[in-house]
Amino acid sequence: MDFPVTFHLFGKTILAHPLFEALGMFIGMRYYFYLKRKSAEKLSFNTSAAVLIGATAGALFGSKLIGNLENPYHVFEHFDLKKIWSNNTIVGGLAFGLSGVELAKRIVGHKESTGDLIVFPLILAMIIGRIGCFLTGIDEETYGLPTDSVFGMYLGDQYLRHPVALYEIVFLILLWIGLKYIQQKEKYPSGFIFQIFMLTYFTFRFFLDFIKPRVEIAGNLGTIQIVCICVIIYYIYKIQNTLIIINIKS
Repeated sequence: MDFPVTFHLFGKTILAHPLFEALGMFIGMRYYFYLKRKSAEKLSFNTSAAVLIGATAGALFGSKLIGNLENPYHVFEHFDLKKIWSNNTIVGGLAFGLSGVELAKRIVGHKESTGDLIVFPLILAMIIGRIGCFLTGIDEETYGLPTDSVFGMYLGDQYLRHPVALYEIVFLILLWIGLKYIQQKEKYPSGFIFQIFMLTYFTFRFFLDFIKPRVEIAGNLGTIQIVCICVIIYYIYKIQNTLIIINIKS
């Protein structure tokens, strides 16, 4: 296979990453609305609209902010609005999308968790998006460091590299299976599946970024890893509280 994989649409050459990213978001949203129609938990129009707007606005802002802060020195030294807009990361999108949802829920006065329903559509969208990352090779900064391990692949240059996008796809598939098992095994409070997803995914990303190119911001940690630590601490606290509530009720 030759990297990067491109597609010719409407007379233009398009990289696989943005195409699969858009496809993932579309299919993920369709799956979400399918699950929402089947769900016994019905949200009012105002609540649904507020959550959707909050999640979208927060995710857009966070993905751009953290994406650019991955290499803040480059942003300030070579200011390029087009480059700034194109920089994004799912880590920032998830972290700030959560903040947007929580703010929106406060505005409309909704106290119950709304996260569980989005977990599996989100994982599906991420898997499709990561296929695009893999097919793009080294043309966008979603590749791994050089390696001499058995997993090394040529992704568009002369180095065998960690195919980190494939690692993440395998992880997300296993996470899907694990969360489905938890969901079917016990009746947990609303939001628990989402909490497990966030804790598990951000823990995985923290370690995965050690084998990805990064600008070290604090010690040997990059911006994404610092964000991961903050989210991990937050969700350890949230899950502890959830388990305490479960034990009290039982």
